[in-house]
Amino acid sequence: MTSAHTSGSARSKKLAAVGTALLLALGAAACSKTGAAGGGSGSASAAGGSSSAPAVTLSGDISFNDANLTKLDAAIKTALQGKDLSKLDEAMVVNVAVDYWNAGKVGFNKGLSDLGIKGTFQAPANGRLDQQLSIIQTLRGQGISGFSVSAIDPTAIKAPIASANSSGIPVLAIDSPLPPEDGSALYLGSLNEQLGEKAGAAMKQVLNNQGEVVILTGSLTASNSLERIAGFKKALEGSNIKITQTLNDATDASKALSNASTSFQTDPNVKGLYGVYSYDGPAAGQAVQSAGKTGAIKVIASDSDAQTLKFIQSGVIQATVLQQPYQQGYTGAFLLAAFKVLGKDATLALVKPYLESDGTSLSTGAGVVTQSNIVDYQAMLTKLGIG
Repeated sequence: MTSAHTSGSARSKKLAAVGTALLLALGAAACSKTGAAGGGSGSASAAGGSSSAPAVTLSGDISFNDANLTKLDAAIKTALQGKDLSKLDEAMVVNVAVDYWNAGKVGFNKGLSDLGIKGTFQAPANGRLDQQLSIIQTLRGQGISGFSVSAIDPTAIKAPIASANSSGIPVLAIDSPLPPEDGSALYLGSLNEQLGEKAGAAMKQVLNNQGEVVILTGSLTASNSLERIAGFKKALEGSNIKITQTLNDATDASKALSNASTSFQTDPNVKGLYGVYSYDGPAAGQAVQSAGKTGAIKVIASDSDAQTLKFIQSGVIQATVLQQPYQQGYTGAFLLAAFKVLGKDATLALVKPYLESDGTSLSTGAGVVTQSNIVDYQAMLTKLGIG
């Protein structure tokens, strides 16, 4: 994935264009927050199910944190001007090969192109820990200059990060934060507890604060999963919603489908499904639709898989809570270059104005897509070259 080097002015124009496109999209989204389109049970005739439950209108929000990240990218680019970037060879290593990461890959490649450096995007096909560790080991052998990683297991990744650090190779945690002692330079991604809280708030609204809910997730150890579940539970406090099960599919979409189907077949009182990982929502939606329970069982999903968006349009899924993987890729490429060329201290000085209160997290923001703003969200993806 080598990109031709462009002049500083040309690259700046490209960056400005990206920022303008983002701001235009976000402006359109702001107008949609009070839209009248229904985001609740949806149409039974359209989705192949039936429900006597009243429709619920959910508003959406896709503001994310793009404006601040665009400013940071510009500051990094300015600091890198005149520096030798010819030896940089970055990698973005994610946790599983699913549609969610397509946006991250597009953003990463765009960041590499705008910087005029090379790099590679890697994803373990089956989301297996041994595959991810093998990928990192191979990249190290190929002389990678730095890598970002969505760690499958925070304990297992500690040794590879320590080894990279000792060799002067910066490591950036994305998507799933790592403990400070693991040694990653920074966390870039959504605040996962906030994502869970938004999902819980949506579930409370569509269930009118009562009913049994099952959580579907791909991991019971990964930080992103645990923090989203914690946020979801926090949002449900004070309601009459009861979480009856948390089912682990180990990042296997077919298992997620089986878990979803079994959850309400064995317990007819289940009224809601929360999909923690990107494929969990479509799995839940497929299970609900196939059982003819569209609208009767509410689904709150995560991320923006194509099938998730289709299910929102048809009313099978009521809402999806989004990260901004494009920026995890794009800004991630800039940060890795800065850490390697400018050094950790200089880079963190540039990042400091945009950090969260914990001093180690650079948020890419969180969004919610429902029937009320899905058109605006799809327009935003198109402007970014995604989908």
